[in-house]
Order: sequence, then C-alpha cells, then structure tokens
Amino acid sequence: MVCLYYTGSTADLKQRLAAHNAGKSTHTAKFAPWNLLWYCAFPDKYKALEFESYLKSHSGRAFASKRLVQPNLDPSRLDT
Repeated sequence: MVCLYYTGSTADLKQRLAAHNAGKSTHTAKFAPWNLLWYCAFPDKYKALEFESYLKSHSGRAFASKRLVQPNLDPSRLDT
C-alpha cells in the first residue's frame, strides 16, 4: 500500500473528504480511499489559501513531512 498526501482547502471538511472518497474529484478518485491525518482551521479563506500554497512549495513539503505527518507511516495502521 502506498501512502500519498493531499493538500487542499475547503469550507466543509467532512463533505470534501466524502467527495474524494466517492470519486467526485478526478484527480483523487484513483487513490481512494482517503483518510484524514491532519487539518488546520483558519479564520478566513485568504489565510487558508496562503498556508495551502506554502505547503505545496518545496519548503512547505519539507516542513509538512517533518512536523505534520509521521515519517515511515504504515498506511495499514490507519483507521478506516
């Protein structure tokens, strides 16, 4: 099993995760099922998009792998 990470922003996290797992997003459908590992809430959309953009940058990916997700994560141990 491969462990992939998705970074995105939404106003309704539960609905967005359900949409990804239902195959409603062409980009993520082939990698379903998705499990939520981490999330962060922001006071406004601008701040959320700014942080999303950072996490998608080279330095942001390095930060996320060191601070936000477990290294050597075993996907079989995730709750489904």
